[in-house]
Amino acid sequence: CHTVPRELGGVGSWYRDFTQVSDEDVLAVLTGVGAPAPAGEAMPTARELVIDLDGIRLRGDLVVPQGARGLVVFAHGSGSSRHSPRNRAVARRLQSAGLATLLLDLLAEHEEGRRDLVFDIPLLAARLEAVTRWCRDEPAVHGLPIGYFGASTGAGAALRAAAALGDEVRAVVSRGGRPDLAGDRLPLVRAATLLIVGSRDVEVLTLNRRAAERLVCLHRVEVVEGATHLFEEPGTLEAVAELAIVWFLAHLPLARASEA
Repeated sequence: CHTVPRELGGVGSWYRDFTQVSDEDVLAVLTGVGAPAPAGEAMPTARELVIDLDGIRLRGDLVVPQGARGLVVFAHGSGSSRHSPRNRAVARRLQSAGLATLLLDLLAEHEEGRRDLVFDIPLLAARLEAVTRWCRDEPAVHGLPIGYFGASTGAGAALRAAAALGDEVRAVVSRGGRPDLAGDRLPLVRAATLLIVGSRDVEVLTLNRRAAERLVCLHRVEVVEGATHLFEEPGTLEAVAELAIVWFLAHLPLARASEA
């Protein structure tokens, strides 16, 4: 320590944000996820965004690895945000696999306390659609095939948006999601869809299997053994990330190549 102030007080008082580091973030560092790039390898570009949608300012974090093979936009669940440690852990794994990620708050700061908006799936889907269209003109990700990663209720919004955008969205991955909340839009989804559910999340697993029966696109239900709804059990979140990587890499570049 170079200098100790005379009136040090509590260490936390010197930080704008002194929240606890999650177990997932610690494990990610210990296992090398998010570690510095090896010598000679370019670091991904990362920046905070503010996207203005007709006066509604949405905040997001965009990370683009060099030579990115696709862009994955995250739709968070009820009560969550772009700061979700689980989604950030998955995003880091996707980045290490060469996928750009956009972790986005679909509600503005002044809206976050309104529970009616948190569960307004049509509203969240419409904003996700607008952000996806914004990505078309963003130089950092222009031309990249787009996929969605939805968690909890965010999966319903992701599937509803994918149904509206057709071939603009190539793949959707749901983690412990509520695809049933996409309602009558499920048969309209054209994106390859992977529904990941924990084996111990019995009610949600039932809802996912029923929703899958209404999908006519390429789809699969993947059950992670021993996992509960939040995938807090050792190794389960890592399993989600690996399944998502395989799915996105299989379907994003494939769809892009088919246009040639």
